Amino acid sequence: MAKIISLVNQKGGVGKTTTSINLAAALGKLGKKTLLVDLDPQRNATTGLGYSNGDFVHDIYEVITRKINVREAIIKTKFDNLYLLPSTLNLAGVEVEFVKRMFEDSSFHQNEQLKMALNEIRNDFDYIIIDCMPSLGIATMNVLVASDSVIIPVQCEYYALDGVSLILNSIIMVQSSLNPNLRIEGVLLTMLDGRTNIGLNVIEEVRSYFKDKTFNTIIPRLVRLCEAPSHGKPINVYDPNSRATQAYENLAKEVIDRDGK
Repeated sequence: MAKIISLVNQKGGVGKTTTSINLAAALGKLGKKTLLVDLDPQRNATTGLGYSNGDFVHDIYEVITRKINVREAIIKTKFDNLYLLPSTLNLAGVEVEFVKRMFEDSSFHQNEQLKMALNEIRNDFDYIIIDCMPSLGIATMNVLVASDSVIIPVQCEYYALDGVSLILNSIIMVQSSLNPNLRIEGVLLTMLDGRTNIGLNVIEEVRSYFKDKTFNTIIPRLVRLCEAPSHGKPINVYDPNSRATQAYENLAKEVIDRDGK
């Protein structure tokens, strides 16, 4: 049965989508059948794997609004053991759709639609990685309810921990009412420029606060890592010898080790 891990941070630009793509690809490379779910209307995880709207028929919006079965929307990518549930701009309308459904049907549970869809395919994969939009709205609540655990990416820059308390409060709220088994998989330090004192100070601050919840792996800030999505490839394909490739392989191994798989 798949473990469902979501990448959540309401701040943009923290390496959330980059990590979603490259963690999923690294898990696939290590022999784990992995599904990447793009739950962001900006669809960067979709385009980052080389797919545009004309390359597929169905998307995640149709899945969580129950217009189609989830298996109809899943794409087998050209990368090892990696599958994609793509997104389009249609997803931007999901909150309006859910509110409308609640008025029409009192039994409709707006926060559980993604969970119900993914439960149908949990036995098909080893891991399901969800790239979440940078907000704490209905779509993100669906992600937290559907997930087994959460990875919180934190960039190694000034004000790095700004807003993390909001994420933690949302996790606590979901744990108390909708998903008591949800846990923090780990806090991931990203975008490290080792030449700066700020980056090193953030590492110390995050590890002091989150302790063993902080991953040992740190993702470096590299030009090649930024270039890879524009070529529609994860970093382990775009530049197999990159330090970022090794970093994401190490992260994937940490995830597997924590899971005991």
